[in-house]
Amino acid sequence: MNANWLINMVLRRVIGRLVNRGVDAGFRAMSDKPQSAGKRVETDEERAERERIRAMRQARRAKRNSNS
Repeated sequence: MNANWLINMVLRRVIGRLVNRGVDAGFRAMSDKPQSAGKRVETDEERAERERIRAMRQARRAKRNSNS
């Protein structure tokens, strides 16, 4: 296993990933979906549930850290 073989192997992987990213970006640019499709409006119930879970986790962390 010489240095030339190792460099070629690494370059092949890197270039492959870059090409795949370019192809994916091209498909996204040409698709009919708007770019902000991933961001949706959350309801008050979802926000409240997330806050409740966050508070539970924070209380659990505080309890665990106080015992140390």
